[in-house]
Amino acid sequence: MTVTAEKIKELKDFAQDIRYHTLATLNHLGFGHYGGSLSIVETLAVLYGQVAKIEVDNFSSQDRDHFVLSKGHAGPALYSTLYLKGFFDHDFLWSINQDRTCLPSHPDRNLTPGVDMTTGSLGQGISVATGLAYGQKIQNQPYYTYCLVGDGELNEGQCWEAIQFAAHQELSHLLVFVDDNKKQLDGPTQQICQTFDFVEKFAAFGWEALRVDGSDVRAIVMAIEGLQASSSPKPKCLVLDTVKGQGLPLLEQMANNHHLRLNLDLKKELEEATESLRREVKKV
Repeated sequence: MTVTAEKIKELKDFAQDIRYHTLATLNHLGFGHYGGSLSIVETLAVLYGQVAKIEVDNFSSQDRDHFVLSKGHAGPALYSTLYLKGFFDHDFLWSINQDRTCLPSHPDRNLTPGVDMTTGSLGQGISVATGLAYGQKIQNQPYYTYCLVGDGELNEGQCWEAIQFAAHQELSHLLVFVDDNKKQLDGPTQQICQTFDFVEKFAAFGWEALRVDGSDVRAIVMAIEGLQASSSPKPKCLVLDTVKGQGLPLLEQMANNHHLRLNLDLKKELEEATESLRREVKKV
């Protein structure tokens, strides 16, 4: 399928909307997972703006695609996406991580409209996504299960058990995104635990795997369409070459941007950057 220039612009605008609301809500809160939320913005824009069949009107049905954010600490970006898709209103969005909120720091399917799986304990989301895809195959359903994991998260052995099981069961309608932003909680991923080449690793486990620029919505769309057009029974993996804090130079250049608690100076800088982004998207 050829993606039109008009659609690409729409997806880029959607990504900037997600980025703006993610920043605005975290600034309002004063702390949170900035880096890993921003690195998945373009992927969420493509998923919810083009690829995944997940809408407010069909969410209560099992006859739809499913999405599991296995790296649950990136919940703020997912919440902004769901807000923009109409799952809840602006006041609901701004309640993130407040007392008695329905938007906890990690997604909770029992609290938040539009969330398929409670995540936050790293390694578990991909296992559940594999189970969803297995169930869909047993029921002979045509829908896809999408799952987004972090590069640091793939230090967990549980992930690779699920990856091996998915290949053995030929779960061709499971598509896993790896957010390869090259940092995790304690530092650069390559220093904490050498990842080697994710494309080669997934291929060795029996998957179809590609690497793509995770900041390029056109490249992401085309890569997904290519994988889904394949006649192979193998599960699919798209490795996203991203930067922690993506789209905001102030954060991209920070050595430690996994979780930030804002002091006065950083809060001022981030609010100025967010205001600049607000003027760009012209939507609040």
